[in-house]
Amino acid sequence: MSFAAINVLLALGPSAAPGTAPDPKAQMLQMVGTFVFMGVVMYFLMFRPQQKKTQEHARLLKALKAGDKVVTQGGVLGVVITVKDKSVSIRSADTKLEVLKSAVSEILEKSSTAVE
Repeated sequence: MSFAAINVLLALGPSAAPGTAPDPKAQMLQMVGTFVFMGVVMYFLMFRPQQKKTQEHARLLKALKAGDKVVTQGGVLGVVITVKDKSVSIRSADTKLEVLKSAVSEILEKSSTAVE
């Protein structure tokens, strides 16, 4: 690009009012406001849904009891036999498995009576 072309582009651009300079405090406030707005948007689009999902999973694990039909994260279907502090014993077909409570992803059917 030649020097004349640069002068033409500069002449066509918006010009500041004569004798005034942009206020640095206003520019800084605008930048901080933009960051705050983006932070709020990120919170409601990314973090809040994940928190709600985590809280829902914690409620599901607290409601877990013997006799419930569950699905683990690995896809194993079974019936809860016993519930301990950190683990759950489930029966799937002829197999008895002990899995972590956190591995239970869904309760398919709630039990009406406890299975012994």
